[in-house]
Amino acid sequence: MVRKRLITDSYPVVKRREGPAGHSKGELAPELGEEPQIPSKEQAELELLRQFDLAWEYGPCTGITRLQRWHRAEQMGLEPPAEVCQVLKSHPGDPRFQYSLWHLYPL
Repeated sequence: MVRKRLITDSYPVVKRREGPAGHSKGELAPELGEEPQIPSKEQAELELLRQFDLAWEYGPCTGITRLQRWHRAEQMGLEPPAEVCQVLKSHPGDPRFQYSLWHLYPL
């Protein structure tokens, strides 16, 4: 009796080797000679504001600035993080800091 051919018969079996310890499949290895970058103060502040945008406990963030949302949450007794207010007041004219993640999307 003749065995039915499979698609895998046309290709050789290739065994994958395991990577170094601590290496996960989803991570990209850094380029040679390139050291891991330490987040700057500005990047850390933007990440704090991003987390504030994503925290639904302070109410919706569309249609208002981050500072307006912070004041509204404070007036409602929701105790928003004081660090957010400090960051917003230290960058009064920068739209990256003043507007939420969603300000470029139409309502």
